[in-house]
Amino acid sequence: MNEKTRVLAVIPARGNSKGIYRKNIKEFAGYPLIAYSIAAAKQAGTVTRTIVSTDGGEIASVARKYGAEVPFMRPAELAEDDTTDFLVFRHALDWLEKNESYIPELVVQLRPTSPFRPPGMVDDAVRIMIENPEADSVRGVVPSTQNPYKMWLINQKDRMVPVIELADIPESYNSPRQDLPPTFWQTGHIDVIRTSTIMKKKSMSGDVILPLFIDPIYTVDIDTILDWKRAESALLDGSLNIVSPGKGKRTLPDNVKLLVMDFDGVLTDDRVFVNEQGIEMVAASRADGMGLERLRKMTDIKAVVISKEKNPVVTARCKKLKIPVIQNVADKELILKSYLEENNLFPEEVVYIGNDVNDLACFSLVGFAAAPSDASEIVKRQADLVLDKGGGKGAVRELVELLIEKFSGVRE
Repeated sequence: MNEKTRVLAVIPARGNSKGIYRKNIKEFAGYPLIAYSIAAAKQAGTVTRTIVSTDGGEIASVARKYGAEVPFMRPAELAEDDTTDFLVFRHALDWLEKNESYIPELVVQLRPTSPFRPPGMVDDAVRIMIENPEADSVRGVVPSTQNPYKMWLINQKDRMVPVIELADIPESYNSPRQDLPPTFWQTGHIDVIRTSTIMKKKSMSGDVILPLFIDPIYTVDIDTILDWKRAESALLDGSLNIVSPGKGKRTLPDNVKLLVMDFDGVLTDDRVFVNEQGIEMVAASRADGMGLERLRKMTDIKAVVISKEKNPVVTARCKKLKIPVIQNVADKELILKSYLEENNLFPEEVVYIGNDVNDLACFSLVGFAAAPSDASEIVKRQADLVLDKGGGKGAVRELVELLIEKFSGVRE
């Protein structure tokens, strides 16, 4: 095989999901769940074709929108709860050969329910197969969290029987974990199988199965609503670097000269208190103020506030923080562009923190964008970093400390 190896990615997605209604096309952190698997295939340099096997018209429409082919609709009898992967993949390969005379050398299975895939994972798995012609398949694995040598069956007499035993370690179930062989759990991230293994050996794995070791932090299998919520929360906090249908997350620039902040929801908790005279008050964090003072003393990074509101409380707070403020801004993007031009700043030298949809246009204009933990969901999806703290509750201090840590020695 060479660089022209035909590698077909197949994403199985049936329409009658029982655990989570419309699971495969339900929005997950801003995109349909299936879009993450499509992106993993489309962004892989070794994959030459990507198809979705589905029985659902709505799934087919979404799949095509995100760049996958849907050359056929899967028969209903192959979309049941007990339908095996083998039947689905044999049908796909049969159809492609009979209708298009298309026969790939390798087939990649990308299950939608395992959307956390690190960059390069698909290419790594395919290359293992290309470099090992004796292999029937490659399967993604992680270290097992529970050792099977300590697992039991209950027989018909209600007696406990070890699932497996070791010949050289009597009563392995009583042995320290460190004395037992390491074991691994197969994940749903990826399988790469030779077409001949599926069609001739009638197997989705064959006899010679090679491992692709995956960092356990990417382990997720979405079958229940609780699985869904946990996985979505993990993705939205910005700590996982995965292949995404959207833009990739950026890292802090090597040279930062300006920190731009929204006011409401960033330097405040986005609430406003109004007394009977109509006078407004807001809640702010003293920790944010101390952080901005430290930023000013320890780095050459300037700070500015750009606020939609025109309010004396904004003026008063920024005056106390010794930070310039631009208020009553209808178009933040336009104002930010003008500010950068007037101050001879390049966009890649700027960090922005915002919490709501009117900040999004500025995210793509700067080199790095952050969001408080309680920002709107669409903002958190598009931010390069979602902070642990909320607006007015230390989010600015958290971001500032990251800047100080990276740039406090620049002046020296």
